[in-house]
Amino acid sequence: MVRIDKQIFIGKQHIRWRPDVEQYLKRYIGKSYYIKETADLITIPSEFPDEYTGSSYTKKLRGSLAKVKANAAQVIDELVVNAENRRESDNKSDKHSQDASLGWLRYDTFFEVCVKGEEEREVRWNRYRATLVVRVTERGRFLYDMINIKKEARRPL
Repeated sequence: MVRIDKQIFIGKQHIRWRPDVEQYLKRYIGKSYYIKETADLITIPSEFPDEYTGSSYTKKLRGSLAKVKANAAQVIDELVVNAENRRESDNKSDKHSQDASLGWLRYDTFFEVCVKGEEEREVRWNRYRATLVVRVTERGRFLYDMINIKKEARRPL
């Protein structure tokens, strides 16, 4: 399970997507990662930080889910490596006819975020599921965004 131990992007009402989160994501540009389950090679393109921070999905996020997406930027590499359940879809928008000429892939990924109580000793882990969106071209597979972030309900032992 991918874990986010420290929340570096904080703020209950406003996440500084630009420049803070976007700048943080630039460290991944040009790197490639293999998904364990499928051995698909996913590359992080130069457009990724802008899409991740400025997508219509991100703009709609508020409160804790916005903070979760911002802090997931710390573990993008691990989220890609541990992605599973690949699904294919055709390109449905003319806007992406060139940058996703061979369609899209979606993968499920899971992660946990550390939540500390009022006293620092109290720690719990909130588990989340998200969808990684990957665009496919003749040149390869490129990470596009992370969407559909949902908090997972705890299962009794």
